[in-house]
Amino acid sequence: MTDMDDFWVFGYGSLMWRPGFDYAEAVRGRLFGFRRALCIYSYVHRGTPERPGLVLGLDRGGSCTGMVFRVRGRDRDPVMAALRERELVTNVYIERHLPVHLPTGDRVTAVCYIADRQHRQFAGSLHADEAARRIAVSSGQSGHNIDYVTSTLTHLLDMNIRDHWLEDVAGRLSISEEPATG
Repeated sequence: MTDMDDFWVFGYGSLMWRPGFDYAEAVRGRLFGFRRALCIYSYVHRGTPERPGLVLGLDRGGSCTGMVFRVRGRDRDPVMAALRERELVTNVYIERHLPVHLPTGDRVTAVCYIADRQHRQFAGSLHADEAARRIAVSSGQSGHNIDYVTSTLTHLLDMNIRDHWLEDVAGRLSISEEPATG
């Protein structure tokens, strides 16, 4: 039996393997209406303003398999504060409460961070070639953008989560590592 004040948090990227908060339960979940995408420009951690990198966001369309974490009600304030500090630094994400489907067939309402399509850091729906070209030449305070993408893909595969578009982008990186001209 769960406490009525417990709440859920949906992770689709690094939040899945490095949540950074205490939770009572973690299960796979599927969010419909949004997909995992390299749709956010990174001007600091994985790129620069002159050569922006790309990081993950939830963009509209399709569905996304990730992890959903049940957080005890007594931990609400510190967990929400930590999530907002992590996810809302530049306000490129919008905090929403959306239904996530569990493997049991149940649905829970979870805190989700969706890409703000009106924000200047929103990159839009890029073709895998364009994403790979940008990633191949971008680097920031947290390292090379290629490392971010390959680490993300490795973690997803370790969790038995397939993301065919991300796999396609990563597969193109080996042929796209020459610096872009122009």
